[in-house]
Amino acid sequence: MKTWRERKRFYQNVSITQGEGGFEINLDHRKLRTPQAKLFTVPSEALAVAVATEWDSQQDTIKAYTMHLTTLCNTSLDNPTQRGKDQLIQAAAKFLDTDTVCYRVEEPETLVELQRNEWDPVIGWAERRYGVKIGSSTSIMGPSIPARTREVLVSHLASYNTWALQGIEFVVSQLKSMVLTLGLIDLHLTVEQAVLLSRLEETFQIQKWGNVEWAHDYEVWDLRARTAAGALFVHLCSESSAVKHKLLQGRHGFEPWSGKIPHAAEQLSPCATTIEPAL
Repeated sequence: MKTWRERKRFYQNVSITQGEGGFEINLDHRKLRTPQAKLFTVPSEALAVAVATEWDSQQDTIKAYTMHLTTLCNTSLDNPTQRGKDQLIQAAAKFLDTDTVCYRVEEPETLVELQRNEWDPVIGWAERRYGVKIGSSTSIMGPSIPARTREVLVSHLASYNTWALQGIEFVVSQLKSMVLTLGLIDLHLTVEQAVLLSRLEETFQIQKWGNVEWAHDYEVWDLRARTAAGALFVHLCSESSAVKHKLLQGRHGFEPWSGKIPHAAEQLSPCATTIEPAL
């Protein structure tokens, strides 16, 4: 097994073919494989186009750490931690106990008000959307999440397939918030809004004490890229063809596969991948 973070681009063309197990990615005449040398096969054409776009968008150097969609596919295919659907659901649901938007400060008053004004509406939306009680707390132990709330949200997560759950758990771990992740996946929040809300206290401190220009800017853009890739992955892995069609035609700008990879305006994703050697 060979892994790498940067490597000179060694292919000219990227294409997609449909095989027995799904859609495959071809780099010239070589088929893409996972870190564990499995054939890189994804369940939908839309996801294949998005992954192929990542590879086609690489310049002279392949920067694996910018290829988040490819990484998520590798994780789903290789499953290095050997987690099943139930384990993925529990991994995401555990963030309810430490959800960013549920932890509140008691001072200064300006930050207290900022959290109330920005976070309360999102919590209110989630409570109405799922018919549950979430709440917030200034206690270091966090809010006490009712058992019914946990049951309802776990049941909701169970409606997703295993691939989509990999994406949900990835987004939750980036935002440190189940509430913000649900808002993003349900299209109630944009990526920019979800990231801003997840960094609300940090942004407040930066505005007060100043910004390390390149460092903070990089962190924000990197978090946006990871969050966007995770959310896109969830929708492209959805079993709802109607959702896929809507995303392909509009919100995310992809078009049905025509044999040519469009150049991406932004890199969305990281991976560690091996290539099948030429015969």
